[in-house]
Amino acid sequence: MSQPVQEAELTRLSHTLLLVHNLHWIIVEDSDRKTPLVQQFLQRISRMKIYDNFEYTHLNVETPKTFKTNHRDPNWLKPRGVWQRNEALRWLRENTTEKGIVYFGDDDNTYDLRLFQEMRNTRKVSVFPVGLVGGLMVEKPLIENGKVIGFNSIWKPKRKFPIDMSGFAINSQLIIDKNDAYFSPHVPRGYQETHLLTQLIQSIDELEPKADSCTKVFVWHTRTEMPKLKK
Repeated sequence: MSQPVQEAELTRLSHTLLLVHNLHWIIVEDSDRKTPLVQQFLQRISRMKIYDNFEYTHLNVETPKTFKTNHRDPNWLKPRGVWQRNEALRWLRENTTEKGIVYFGDDDNTYDLRLFQEMRNTRKVSVFPVGLVGGLMVEKPLIENGKVIGFNSIWKPKRKFPIDMSGFAINSQLIIDKNDAYFSPHVPRGYQETHLLTQLIQSIDELEPKADSCTKVFVWHTRTEMPKLKK
């Protein structure tokens, strides 16, 4: 069963993505099959596209039951999106040789169109601030002389890359070259980003600051409040 807010979140996100030139949206459902709701939704927005080079790929893979939370559990109790992101990486490696940029979007985040323009010239891994995450108004890389020297994170700041999933983009060639780089459900809470990035690059010296030396916010970690439905 789909979440009550799923179609609303997909609508909001898609109406941003439709405005992005030359975009391929890989959408992965946490399900054992492709649901009619998402299939019909994607067919509908494909008729609304502004640019001819807007494409989408619809995939599905179900999170194993042992890694699923129930409705009473906090959402951080178990890793979320691991199998779905890995399925997207698998598809990317098997189905494309085109140059591009990989970004792990979230359907309940808010995006400024400038974010997608900023990441287009990523050579390896680019980084940018994220609003409303990690207990901060803005969580961001710290920049000195055009280089990343650290992060202002207060939540688990000793991580090698204390960064939110929405705060980085990767050149697709790096994903293809490092074809054994994946997310893992067995890393500690909050370490998904670090686990992936340490398989792709060696240190923060290789990170490329965007968004005016990480002084501007183009993505916010907003969340849709779950409605209290009586029927």
